[in-house]
Amino acid sequence: MADLLRTPLHAWHVANKGRMVPFAGWEMPVQYAGIIPEHTAVRTGCGLFDVSHMGRLEFTGPDVLPLLEAVFTNSIATMKAGQVRYGLVCREDGGMLDDVLVYRWGPGEFSMVVNASNREKILAWLEQQKGRLGNSTGVADQTLDTSLIAVQGPKAVGLVAGLFGDDVSGLKYYFGTHSTYRGKPCMVSRTGYTGEDGFEVSVPNSLAVPLWEELIGRGAVACGLGARDTLRLEAAMPLYGHELNEQIDPLSAGLGWAVKLDKGEFVGRQALKELPDTRPVRVGLELDGKRAAREGSEVFVDGKALGAVTSGSFVPHLQKSIAMAYLPPNYAAPGTPVLIDLRGTKVDAKVVPLPFYKRSK
Repeated sequence: MADLLRTPLHAWHVANKGRMVPFAGWEMPVQYAGIIPEHTAVRTGCGLFDVSHMGRLEFTGPDVLPLLEAVFTNSIATMKAGQVRYGLVCREDGGMLDDVLVYRWGPGEFSMVVNASNREKILAWLEQQKGRLGNSTGVADQTLDTSLIAVQGPKAVGLVAGLFGDDVSGLKYYFGTHSTYRGKPCMVSRTGYTGEDGFEVSVPNSLAVPLWEELIGRGAVACGLGARDTLRLEAAMPLYGHELNEQIDPLSAGLGWAVKLDKGEFVGRQALKELPDTRPVRVGLELDGKRAAREGSEVFVDGKALGAVTSGSFVPHLQKSIAMAYLPPNYAAPGTPVLIDLRGTKVDAKVVPLPFYKRSK
């Protein structure tokens, strides 16, 4: 793993028995005490995730708005100052290059968080689109200069009380603010990828370990990528490279709410308007028993293989074996019986509504 990038928290992870694995070009902790206790900590208390591998881009200049509107499926112009909005970056044919978060800080101030595996691809795509549009926007990659920590769970609000220069407890969901931590600038947003309430905090690299250890001291539990995956699966949040890729469009993925076809032109808009109704759609599946369906497991309906699992696991909170897959729309109704091939054994399952888990407000 010598060629892998490391976050500023890497030494802490190793010293605290984090099991390190390669992930999207980075060496990251997959677990500490174990996926089940870490998953449970987030659902019942507060978990802590090092997500510094996620790409963080900043945009400057008078042409930012037209550039972002041209590459983002959701609306930029309607965003309020401090608002965070989820959406997709698509190819001309509607295939997804990435799913991203856009942050609007002011009239010409925007930032974007992209998936670690897609950072260089999205940077290249933005340069290509700038050339096509004759756009002069400056795009700065801040990924290696800052750290990103996710504080997730029902106790997250209480845990961060008094940590920052501003009271962030009043932030609305999917809003953020610039604040300070130990006298230095930071960014705090009420966002996450676990299905729970919580925050994501960007700090200078020098403050990553102090912030992490202060949160641990307040009762947060260090969590790895394994629990992050089972948590997002329970919440039916799609993951790029599994439910999302360049061959899948956002409408088939059930992300139509993040696509504003009436906002004006953006890359992929025409293709998305012309999609056939017969395309496969993302569905939830619940299996009989405890065996986990893995990515690629074939899904059979009426004796025919009509799809394959994109993500699956036996999940700790629901205590069920669940999965997501793409099936033809006439087999996507909740209650539809299917069979899933688990290493040569066909296991009974059924289509169920998404999400599998939704936190109580």
